[in-house]
Amino acid sequence: MFISVLDLFKIGIGPSSSHTLGPMVAAYDFVSRINEQKLVQSGTERVFIRCTLKGSLAFTGKGHSTDHAVALGLHGYQPYSLADKDVTELLKQVRESNGIVLDNDTCIGFDPEEHIVFDKGDPLPEHPNGMVFDLTDADGGILYSKTYFSIGGGFINTLEEISQLQAPLKMESSASCQYAFDSASSMLQMAKDSGLSIARMKQLNELEHLSENLLLEGMDKIWGAMQACIEKGLSAEGVLPGGLGISRRAKHLYEDIKSNPDSANINDWLCAYAMAVNEENAAGQMVVTAPTNGAAGVIPAVLYYFVNHEQGTIEQVRAFLLTASAIGGLIKHRSSISGAEVGCQGEVGSAAAMAAAGLCSARGGTPQQVENAAEIALEHHLGMTCDPVNGLVQVPCIERNGFGAIKAYTATSLALRGSGDHFMPLDSCIEAMKQTGLEMSHKYKETSLGGLAVSITEC
Repeated sequence: MFISVLDLFKIGIGPSSSHTLGPMVAAYDFVSRINEQKLVQSGTERVFIRCTLKGSLAFTGKGHSTDHAVALGLHGYQPYSLADKDVTELLKQVRESNGIVLDNDTCIGFDPEEHIVFDKGDPLPEHPNGMVFDLTDADGGILYSKTYFSIGGGFINTLEEISQLQAPLKMESSASCQYAFDSASSMLQMAKDSGLSIARMKQLNELEHLSENLLLEGMDKIWGAMQACIEKGLSAEGVLPGGLGISRRAKHLYEDIKSNPDSANINDWLCAYAMAVNEENAAGQMVVTAPTNGAAGVIPAVLYYFVNHEQGTIEQVRAFLLTASAIGGLIKHRSSISGAEVGCQGEVGSAAAMAAAGLCSARGGTPQQVENAAEIALEHHLGMTCDPVNGLVQVPCIERNGFGAIKAYTATSLALRGSGDHFMPLDSCIEAMKQTGLEMSHKYKETSLGGLAVSITEC
């Protein structure tokens, strides 16, 4: 398997990679197929697009702005193109439009209020994040249909793709990669045989697919976006959208730390940085999937602390990102990074494992220590549910990213003080996460039907 560092870390907008970015990409793809196949000719009688959201997308889609994402995608927008745009104004324009204009200037009818259906019945069997796009005639007859699944991190599969795969993945073949590891054990063996670090093996694999300049520029752009997101979040104030009345806290926390530096510890700094990111995410602003939006604050917080408090260099930043993406790719390949599929252990847990591995690598840890750091961080997120209050990526998500960053940093410290030898292999921990997710009730997998999401109304 091969998944690029530039695909695992994607610049987009909040609040959710699976519920916002994925549906936007799917909607964009559906209209692209209509254009490519010339399914609607000039002069054709009025036709419409309908989107039916299934499973978790139906239950928490409103809180995650899935309807907004679908509308934007159908109108030709992609996540990366919205990072520097006023999304609120774009949505206003979309709502006021008369439909979707195709390449041949034919207009397709689409009213978000009427043509986006939140179907809270049984989910599609292949994945809990399903959506069906239909091109219909004026009488509701289906002219063309496509089913998509948002599988986490902004990645999508069609029904045909997901049915052909053992797991819901869409990755490049590893046949051309020099170090085609598909497990942590094979990764460690290749590192031992070659004498290379995990970061270097990952870099060489990347260079089979793109030039060194594009790789370095891409990673530097990702890091720049992460920094910008933190710094914007640390200066922003106000109440987050969605109706919970949650006020931003990162700026106040950050200013309090700076005014009383002697009383602050690393946990304070990490929480301020992580919460800054996830408050930006909750507000629908620019973030980087790391590996998802719901867990977008963990990796930037740990990396920002390393650079600004421990004087990390750009070379170490790149090693961090390469190593983190190697671990993230393994988790995605062998389990899932989707909260709707395995709970928050797959989001914040995966992010913590990636951050711990990246920091361990940047600090000069051996491949064995890197694998140990990732395992420690993931192990202590096993069983974590995804139960967002009111379907919003705010409670408990914002604070949870701070704790994920703390666990990642602690895992690195523990691993670096050891030899790399440890009892539980990372592969076994990833498998435990997968099995736990399979056995976890759907109430705790991004449906807001259990846990904190209902406890707040019962108290």
